[in-house]
Amino acid sequence: MNNSLFGYKARDTWMNQTTGTAKLVGFLALTTVGMVSYDTRFLVALVILSFILIKISHIQYREYALLLKLVIFIGVLNLIMITVLAPQYGAELYGSKHVLFGSGYWTITQEQLFYELNLLLKYVFSFPLSIVLLFTTNPSEFASGLNKIGVPYKVSYAVALTLRYIPDVQSDYHTISLAQQARGYEISKKASLTKRMKGAVQIILPLVFSSLDRIDTISQAMELRRFGRYNKRTWYQDQKFSGRDFGMIIGTLIIVAIGILLVFQNGGRLWNPFN
Repeated sequence: MNNSLFGYKARDTWMNQTTGTAKLVGFLALTTVGMVSYDTRFLVALVILSFILIKISHIQYREYALLLKLVIFIGVLNLIMITVLAPQYGAELYGSKHVLFGSGYWTITQEQLFYELNLLLKYVFSFPLSIVLLFTTNPSEFASGLNKIGVPYKVSYAVALTLRYIPDVQSDYHTISLAQQARGYEISKKASLTKRMKGAVQIILPLVFSSLDRIDTISQAMELRRFGRYNKRTWYQDQKFSGRDFGMIIGTLIIVAIGILLVFQNGGRLWNPFN
């Protein structure tokens, strides 16, 4: 069951051995330049890089399959809404109009599909980067990295607690689900939608109360230890920078520089193949 839990796992990989600060800086820099750019060539390169990183991190598909399906659903829904609500935005953005089919307001153009392709590439490259960051970084080290780049340590610690207890919540959900099924609540695909909804409620309510109980226990423990009294704090998981960390940051800066150069070369954020 542990293999299905979402979150950090200790692995003997190059990415795991890199400090959380270096990975966080790289993630923020790459996602920022990727979201700003609409150069399809650059976005495709980021997609390839992100999948290379997830490959060398030895992260199995089953570990993030559920999250991937959720991201795909949200991404497709977003693209559909863009097509429905603003089908002419691509033509306005690229300054040309090559009609594929339709007429009037509902005309679908090459520019619109190309614009949505760029959006899709943004979703595709950012997801593996997020997975690599979360799955290869110890929550305490991740919090330390946040604190080093200027995030208050109270906020950093809250993020670390959230990441640390995601697997626990998943484990509780699985345990409660098995217990409720043993009591006769059917939540499998064989049952009707109504029965599945009733079964889901029987799982969610105990899960919420157990989570609230865990929150109360943690908050009391932190209060007893006078958490937040001082302006600074040390971290249990805190690595010093090594050559691989500097290499990652330098590589990230090179990629960011390429993205910025493409903006100047294209005369803006867009790469327009229609002119």
